[in-house]
Parts: sequence; C-alpha cells; structure tokens
Amino acid sequence: MSELNFLSGCPVTGNHITHPFVPGVLRQLDIYGHLVALVVINELATIRTLLSAVKAARSMTHYRDIETGSHIDRTAHYSRLIARELASRYHLSDEQIEHIFMFSPLHDIGKIGIPDSILRKLAKLNEREFDIMKTHPEKGREIIDTILTDYNLGAFSDINILRNIAEYHHEAIDGTGYPKSLKGEEIPIEACISAVADVFDALTSSRVYKPAWSNEEAFAML
Repeated sequence: MSELNFLSGCPVTGNHITHPFVPGVLRQLDIYGHLVALVVINELATIRTLLSAVKAARSMTHYRDIETGSHIDRTAHYSRLIARELASRYHLSDEQIEHIFMFSPLHDIGKIGIPDSILRKLAKLNEREFDIMKTHPEKGREIIDTILTDYNLGAFSDINILRNIAEYHHEAIDGTGYPKSLKGEEIPIEACISAVADVFDALTSSRVYKPAWSNEEAFAML
C-alpha cells in the first residue's frame, strides 16, 4: 500500500487510496503498456517471418522433386506422433513437439544442393553417388544457417531443433550414420525422432528399386 501511495502521490484513507490513477501514474502505465505491446508485436513478427521462411523452403523441395515433397509431409506427421509418445520420457513440451512437427519438413532441404543426375536417378546409387548424396545433411545445415542469419532468426526459441533435424537425421545409434558418426545420446532427440519417421516412410513407400513394405515389416527393421 505504501509503495502504491508513493507512486501515485495520493493520500491513503483507511484501507483505500483515493484516486490512485493520477495523470503521472497514467503516463507511466502508458509507457509500460507500449513497451509490452512492442515486445509482443516483435515476437509475433518473428514467428510469422520464421513460418514464412519454413514454408518457402518447404515449397522449394516440392518443386525440386515431387516425391521428396510428399515424403517430407508424411515425415512431419510421423515425427509429431512419435514426439507425443516420447514426450513424458524426454520431457518434451507441447511447444517443442509442435516445433518438431514444423521443422521436420526441412530435414532434407540439403538435397537442393544434390545434382539431378543423382537425386532423380531411377536406380540404386553407386558408391560415388551415395557419397555425394550423404553430403545433403551438412548442406541442409548450411542453408538453414543462411536463412536464420538473413532473417535474423537465430535467437528464436528452440531454433536448434531445426538445425539438429537437418544435420543429424541420418545419424545412427551405433555410430554408423553420417555426417558426424554420433552415437547414442550424442544424437539430439529431435534428430532421432526425425530419423525414425524418415526411415519408416522410406520403407513403407514404393521406390524404383523396391516395393512398399508393410507397417509390420518396417517396425521389425526399425
């Protein structure tokens, strides 16, 4: 009570302050209100910019390769289902789950930098071609870092989820994955989730070099 009385400069009558919102207090509250509004507006603008950047990058993969575009859409939904199931074990918040869903479509954005002769080859890749294909996670991280820098989005909440999904979705628990040969818990959980969703969709989808597997066959392989 004494603090508010001091702020308002008004006398205290019993348990009440008479006319606490004098012009000086109102001016101060107005300044605080505008500052809060600016913070909210800035946050909303950042979110809209990020969503637009994600949508644009996602569209690029669709235009580059239709199958890749369909694959990333399915992978995003599988990733959200898996994340929800693992939420309690890995303490994933609802916000983190939605970010995994939102960012999963960019896991293969690095394939933009892979030559068409390899990306669209209607046969299994040879060793040299596969080595080139294996560069797409690092290319993806480079593309994402460029987007984040250009749009000043590096400080966005959970933005490392996006980086990790792009760079580490081909890592394997036993260290045989790429590009860093990470093992076990060295692999970020969001990258593990995206990896499982990615492999599941690849196994259950038809390819030029294999028919679609059943869910049961895919689960057994995983």
